[in-house]
Amino acid sequence: MNPLESRLEYPLGETVAVPGHKLPIAPGVYWIRKSLPFALDHINLWLLRDEFDSRDGWTVIDCGIGSTQTREAWESVIANELDGLPIVRVLCTHTHPDHLGNAGWLCARFGAPLWMTLGEYTMGRLLQGALPGTDGPGIVEHYRAHGLTDREHIANLGQRTNYFPKLVPEMPFAFRRIQDGESIAIGGERWRVITGFGHSPEHAALYCAELGVLISGDMLLPRISTNVSVHALEPEGNPLTLFLDSIDRFTPLDENTLVLPSHGRPFRRLHERVRQLHDHHAARLDEVRALCRAPTSANDVMPVMFKRELDSHQMFFALGEALAHLHTLWYRHELTRQRGADGVYRFELA
Repeated sequence: MNPLESRLEYPLGETVAVPGHKLPIAPGVYWIRKSLPFALDHINLWLLRDEFDSRDGWTVIDCGIGSTQTREAWESVIANELDGLPIVRVLCTHTHPDHLGNAGWLCARFGAPLWMTLGEYTMGRLLQGALPGTDGPGIVEHYRAHGLTDREHIANLGQRTNYFPKLVPEMPFAFRRIQDGESIAIGGERWRVITGFGHSPEHAALYCAELGVLISGDMLLPRISTNVSVHALEPEGNPLTLFLDSIDRFTPLDENTLVLPSHGRPFRRLHERVRQLHDHHAARLDEVRALCRAPTSANDVMPVMFKRELDSHQMFFALGEALAHLHTLWYRHELTRQRGADGVYRFELA
């Protein structure tokens, strides 16, 4: 456990949900865990006992990637952990494949509706089309413009075709929109939607004051910082500022709120974690300022921010996050930006 993580409280200790089985977390709230084929090797999903549209069953929060392995794991949960009851509603916090991947499959199987924010649902439908800027060639052009020259990484990124449709093979044609501040009835309790930005277009966390529980999705994670990247689809974006503003929306909640994150273990001391994230990004911004005493590209920043060796999948996020920090200072007018004769954008102290 790293020093920052040790400042949080873990009410379950080292206990984690066993794949294929549900673990009770709060009255009517259960934890299930699915494997991921990435360096971040798991995602936490949540089962909430519910009665919806006159049907007794379960609301599922997030779904895992749309892979054969994940669906086999779901089959085990469906057969053994749902008490013979159906899934009556699927709610996805955001559009990333580890959260949305099986939504279409589960909704079709149980005749259940999909609930999401408008921003997340429409982004998912857009990404299923593998538009330029969301797939290989567009990504390569974007990263070359920010200094990437490594031939192996460029080749791997160029082959990143149909990435999203492979992991999210189907989405329901229609959905039910949820919005910030909305109160949703699930299992006799009221859950308030708290939207956040920067990590994804319109991420939805869910807070139940009566239970003292926050399903935080990817907005608050206990051990790692949420990825915040400038992507090829929105090359002028300022996602880090959006993210830091968003996590402050959680500070009115009680410090002892039980936070259920998408990755890592459930924890308490919410305010401490928000402070840690602000401090973390402030330190990274200081590193970027120091580098930008001379013209600096995002590719120059990346190895300073991420000191371990990165594979192409990790590099995709790392360079995007390096650029997000540069853009934060650029939008604050602390940096200027010039595009060189080599086509690379470089930033320098104003």
